[in-house]
Amino acid sequence: MIQRTAQTLWLALAALCVSVVLATAQDTAGQENPAPEPEIDAPIVDDPTVSAAEQMMQGIEPPDGAPDYDAWSQVAARAERALEAGRASDQVLEGLRDEIDGWRAQFAAASDENKVRITTLRNQIAALPEPPADGETESPALAREREQLTSQLAQIETPVRAAEVAFARADTIISEIDDLLRTRQTEELLSAGPNPLNPANWSQALSDLGATMRDAWNGTRSSLDTETQRAEFRQALVPAIILLVIAFVLLFRGRKWVINAGNRVRSSGDGPARGVWSFLISLGQVIVPLLGLFAAILALSLSGLMAQRAQLIAQLMLSIGINLILARWLGVRVFGMPGAESQVLNLGNLARAEGRFEATMLGLSFGLYVFVFQLAEFEGYPDATRAVLELPVLVLAGVLMVRMGRLLRNHRESIETGEDEEGPNFIDRTLSLAGRLLMIVGIVGPILAVLGYSQLAGTAVFNTASSFALIGFLLVLHGFFVDLYGMVRKTTTADAQNALVPVLGSFVAIILSLPFFALIWGARENDLREIWGTMMRGITFGDTVISPSDVLLLIVVFLLGIGLTRLIQGMLKQTVLPKTRIDIGGRNAITSGIGYIGIFLAAVIAITSVGINLSSLAVVAGALSVGIGFGLQNIVSNFVSGIILLIERPISEGDWIDVGGRMGIVKDISVRSTRIETFDRTDVVIPNSDLISGVVTNYTRGNRVGRLVMDIGVGYGSDTHRVSEILMEIVMDHPMVTVNPEPQVGFMNFGADALEFQIRAILSDVFFILKVRDELNHEIARRFAEEGIEIPFAQRDIWLRNPEALRPVAASSDATGVTIRRPDDPRLDPDSDVTPEDGLDGD
Repeated sequence: MIQRTAQTLWLALAALCVSVVLATAQDTAGQENPAPEPEIDAPIVDDPTVSAAEQMMQGIEPPDGAPDYDAWSQVAARAERALEAGRASDQVLEGLRDEIDGWRAQFAAASDENKVRITTLRNQIAALPEPPADGETESPALAREREQLTSQLAQIETPVRAAEVAFARADTIISEIDDLLRTRQTEELLSAGPNPLNPANWSQALSDLGATMRDAWNGTRSSLDTETQRAEFRQALVPAIILLVIAFVLLFRGRKWVINAGNRVRSSGDGPARGVWSFLISLGQVIVPLLGLFAAILALSLSGLMAQRAQLIAQLMLSIGINLILARWLGVRVFGMPGAESQVLNLGNLARAEGRFEATMLGLSFGLYVFVFQLAEFEGYPDATRAVLELPVLVLAGVLMVRMGRLLRNHRESIETGEDEEGPNFIDRTLSLAGRLLMIVGIVGPILAVLGYSQLAGTAVFNTASSFALIGFLLVLHGFFVDLYGMVRKTTTADAQNALVPVLGSFVAIILSLPFFALIWGARENDLREIWGTMMRGITFGDTVISPSDVLLLIVVFLLGIGLTRLIQGMLKQTVLPKTRIDIGGRNAITSGIGYIGIFLAAVIAITSVGINLSSLAVVAGALSVGIGFGLQNIVSNFVSGIILLIERPISEGDWIDVGGRMGIVKDISVRSTRIETFDRTDVVIPNSDLISGVVTNYTRGNRVGRLVMDIGVGYGSDTHRVSEILMEIVMDHPMVTVNPEPQVGFMNFGADALEFQIRAILSDVFFILKVRDELNHEIARRFAEEGIEIPFAQRDIWLRNPEALRPVAASSDATGVTIRRPDDPRLDPDSDVTPEDGLDGD
């Protein structure tokens, strides 16, 4: 597992680069003989049994490019015997798997052929009448047509069925190979080896390592034994020296130059743009030293001094350098430099420096572990030697992980003790848990190595470290997305952090990083290819297979349909409909109806474009109808009511309505509800069913003409004809009052306190009814004052039936001015000579 992890991450890159350099620069070094492909231990004898696919194809003429099922039977039998024996090496099983995977791809392609022709024949057979029942006959022509179509279908469909059978067999063999390899991997990981603390193993380990170094040196020295080799060395000496000088400058001065350039850029910018340029320039801290490493390796290759063992050591040294450079860059971006804005953790300057150092040393320890592991594989070191050489590296990595975990926990504590009242967020709490996990693994890993479980210890320690490195890179990438969004949208960093787009970008980055996490934790590349192949082959849905490409096609077709619908709606709303005599409510109804129809057609076309038969959804539609009957009654009622509103148009956008005591202007009519805006500028969402089944008052249906009704009272004794004339003059002079029909003024009633008149007038725009009422009231008050017409107020007399219960006061007035009189008060007698100013006797 550690070997695959290392090759997947950085050693694969190093091996590729070094191999290219050696192939181009060392032409006379000779070519190594390729290692012979390992064979299966047991002799392989072809199985004479004919496969099911071959039996199905007997008597059927295979189409052009059909798989060779005879050869496939031999390969499948060989693989099945190897699996049954269980003695084949991992390399042989991997080779068999790749070979069978190629066959499986052929079968998958063959099973997809002639789909259109098969579908056509099936539709033709289905279009024929039902076959006759027992005792019935049909016309010879119809029977002959049915027989021909059935024969053609069998001729075309049989190769497809044979390919599907062979595909199933190949898929089963591949699954068995994968299960066997995973079982071996697990057993190897959990197996105990020699104790590295045993002093007896130390001398052997040092001896084996010394022998490797001596052999590498002797091989390098022997490369100059002949005159030809020395001449080539002298010829390549000058280019090699130039490359070494370039490598020295790039390794020891290039990073400093990049840092100075970054400081100049940061000093000239501010805000998110400064963060973006800081990140981009910081990549030079990785690229420049890597170029220096490649220049050094190229110089050594041109010299022709490196033999096979020296080439391996150079390749492993390059891997160490790559890990060191990447770890240092990531440590700087995560922990930050003094005064820099690029930091993920909230730590002091001393803690930041410690974090950068520990991250760099952890990358170095990973490179050393890969160095020891690969060298032991190449030299064939015994398990005791490997365990002794790996133990110091594991202990160093464990100590670094414990200290780094403590830094992550300090970040959580600094957040809790800071001025932020909200406390640590999700990321801070996650980092705290991650720090605890690092500390646990850093302690348990070396203990496992001491107990003899070296592979398990290396897997736990360095896979955890690699996972945290990848998580740290994702956090740095999220900060870059935030700064990039802020620079593009020209917003502040705080606003960019609260935006959704950077979060979505980080989410996509996390999804894309999942295969790398799987590789780190032991997944093979074949496992990932298998998962991807399964996804691309799709999921069976009835008689239809839906693949990710089909889903993508469905989404694209649906979005294109929606876009075309919106285009047609905009053209009708802005260009066509305004030139017609249809009112605004009708135009809105037309555009809304076209929108619903377009969405429905887009969905149908998108579903049928991927081959889904809508008739197969009948069961789903039946279950949905049951759900509608029980749980979706209100939603369906509102939906149907919305359709009725759009068709009948009893109300339209812009109408002034009153429904259920809610009065306002209709702003939007959707398929489920209607939104009105009250005169308080608040939105009220009303279900469409309330508008259909309830009582709705529409003040402006069809036009904005409305009637104004005003009640006016004048005092008794006023000239009623003059009052009517004044009111008519006032209302006729107002510009908002229509002439046809003309307003009306009526003497309505003899009220308790006043003579009651009423004005009825039609306004050209009822939306101004409050303003018109206000202006008419002001004018009426002014004219009545000029004409001496009194507008009375209410007066009331109170009669007391038991005046003896009151104090012996003839009359009194309360604070409101209401006069209280006894029934025997002489002033109540109209024939009495007593005036209101005269007093009354005692009782």
